[in-house]
Amino acid sequence: MTDDVAGDIDANDSASAADSVVPAIPAYDAVVYDLDGTLVDLAVDWGAVAEAVLDVYAERAIKPPTGELWGLLGAADEYGIRDSVEATITEYERAGARDSTLLPLGRRLAEAGECARRGDGAEDRPAVGVCSLNSEAACRVAIETHGLAGALESDAVVGRDTAETYKPEPESLLAAVERLGATPDRALFVGDSERDAVTAERAGTGYAWVSELLD
Repeated sequence: MTDDVAGDIDANDSASAADSVVPAIPAYDAVVYDLDGTLVDLAVDWGAVAEAVLDVYAERAIKPPTGELWGLLGAADEYGIRDSVEATITEYERAGARDSTLLPLGRRLAEAGECARRGDGAEDRPAVGVCSLNSEAACRVAIETHGLAGALESDAVVGRDTAETYKPEPESLLAAVERLGATPDRALFVGDSERDAVTAERAGTGYAWVSELLD
């Protein structure tokens, strides 16, 4: 998905996130995954979403402060149009979640969930959740579409609209970690973007790039 976060991430965040060292997953009590680009690939034209959100601004004769999608969402509260902007983005995301593609790490997670369902080594696996910049509703559609529910704690699916703030602010990741019954120092966040890396740094969790887990 689009991930223009230049305004949210400073150089110190970026450097410290990139320098993190990741132990093996079994060393953690909880593992939280990003969704889009990590477990699945949402079939969303993010440029079209941004245009649709710009239409929301135009319909209300509001001059948009930016043309960038997440900047438009971030400014929506100021103009009293947050609900309309959220609804517009979520509509595209839900459709994209239904048509999404399961990625290799998502396939592994689905297989692990099936093993857990059979009782095959489930006691050795950390608790698993999701923290996404996508809406919680879209996350749940993707999870259902690809049979990932058995591998996840249902209460630990956190979207951008679940907590007070969204990535790269740490609250949504911290909420997922708390719901998994873990502490940040005993949790790993797995993602595919600089936004994800900085979120983990701010939350005090470990971080792994999805590519590192596929090597």
